[in-house]
Amino acid sequence: MEYIPTWLRIADAAWRLGPRPVLLAAWDRSPPARALARRALADRPVPAGPFWPERLPPAPALPMAHRRAVLARAASLGRVDWHGDFAAGAPALGLDLFGPGDVRPVWERNRWAELPLLAQAQRLEPGAGHGARAAALLADWAARNPPFRGPNWASGQEAALRVLHLALALDQAMLPAGARALVALHGRRIAATPAYAMAQDNNHAISEPAGLLACGLLLGEGDWVALGERRLAAARRRLVGADGGFAQLSTGYHRLLLDVLAVTEWLRRRHGLPLAAPDPAPVLWLHRLVAAETGEAPRLGHQDGSAFADLSLAGPADARPSLERAARLLAGGSAGYGEDPGCAWLGVAAGPVMAPLPGDWVAAGLRGWRSGTLRAVLRTGPLRFRPAHADLLHLDLWDGPRNLLRDGGTGAYNPWQPALWATAGHNTVEFDGQDQMPSLSRFLHSHWPDCGLLPEGGWIRDHRGNRQERRVWLEGRRCRVEDRLSGPWQQAALRWRLAPGAWRLTEDGVGGPLARLRLAADAPLALALEDGVESPAYGVLRPVPVLVARLAAPARRVETLIAIPER
Repeated sequence: MEYIPTWLRIADAAWRLGPRPVLLAAWDRSPPARALARRALADRPVPAGPFWPERLPPAPALPMAHRRAVLARAASLGRVDWHGDFAAGAPALGLDLFGPGDVRPVWERNRWAELPLLAQAQRLEPGAGHGARAAALLADWAARNPPFRGPNWASGQEAALRVLHLALALDQAMLPAGARALVALHGRRIAATPAYAMAQDNNHAISEPAGLLACGLLLGEGDWVALGERRLAAARRRLVGADGGFAQLSTGYHRLLLDVLAVTEWLRRRHGLPLAAPDPAPVLWLHRLVAAETGEAPRLGHQDGSAFADLSLAGPADARPSLERAARLLAGGSAGYGEDPGCAWLGVAAGPVMAPLPGDWVAAGLRGWRSGTLRAVLRTGPLRFRPAHADLLHLDLWDGPRNLLRDGGTGAYNPWQPALWATAGHNTVEFDGQDQMPSLSRFLHSHWPDCGLLPEGGWIRDHRGNRQERRVWLEGRRCRVEDRLSGPWQQAALRWRLAPGAWRLTEDGVGGPLARLRLAADAPLALALEDGVESPAYGVLRPVPVLVARLAAPARRVETLIAIPER
């Protein structure tokens, strides 16, 4: 295996990230910044109730099936384990977030997603005890999460998402004294570490100012409103491109981006603030990728299994309600998914259906093609912001709702699943058993490849000098992929991660009921149908078949022809 000294990886990653995030991160970790944060987050009294109002306004009209679903889900809520294996009483700023286990599911359980649901249930079924259950939930959370101790005060973003959920449930006039005290603590937590959020160049830089804005609106704190607005606008200018792409290339985190921006826009309207200018580009970016039949999207980049502000009860696998809400609130239109109960609850009417999606497109790190029900998506770069996975020139292929050639997904953040995040976890070429870029940590790579677009695809050149050019054509019910290879490599492996099914190895590829893959090269190919693993949801692993084609230099060209039978 290639050896690159750690100091050189760190220096290379810092150079590629650029001075702004590096200096912000350095300041966040400096003794003066830590001292200021510890002073701001010194121990404070646990808020006392009341935490929830006795009465809420009548419910808006909703389809009967959704009313029943809301009441059934609310009735199914049980006691929550707020901390998992993490210490509840340790100071949050110095907490080890990896040693005890995976903090990600703990944070998800602490986002107060139950509050909008219980508010809906209380308004649909007054007198049934839903409000008392919401009050008990907040009282229990406050008692078991003293300020600012334990894992649930460790992240400013988690504080922000909790407040945004509370703001969806209650407005300023409804907020009792205990809830106001909790919101004030959350605003204090968000405001204590702004450099960390801005240094990430990802969802933190969006969610945290949005949460601070929500705190200000709920408490009537004009300074927090102004600061949240200013930082959120700056983050959008920096991180969301004119073509709609987000700095954090991930379908899951792009959905969170849309959810946070849409909820913030709804709060802005609710409190009479000036409206943001319509911006359909980030909505269209995700809309292109989502299967209209199921709401599923390719598992590009990190996938954390979140379903923020899930007023339609769609869950993390179905992005259609998020897209419909974002289309209405951010673009003044509709994604074309019809009446959405979450939008109805918020009182957000649909505008004109957004323009039809183009057959071929290029946008912020991706290139796409469409032919009938077939859709192909190629991960191309450029890499202005840090990449999550070593996945350049990965190809996803869909036939309607069926993901025929797929990304391996994320697995979990702890334990880290490096095999899924690596080049071998994607549908691309791996040279000499090495990743396209070396891993420096869970969330950072060094020595990013050079990359660019071609008329029919894209190219990359890694730091070793190995080059791959990939061209893609959709022709009726066929997809043709050509890979051209050059550089000093000796051995290469081309992988196609297949949909689960009855695949059989053939002389020139694989065949099965879903598709037939034929491979040809200008040198001998060694083909194998191997047992791989994929992650269809956060923390879930399952077997998946992988077609692997191995070849040796001086091979320079491989062609894959995928034929999909008529449905």
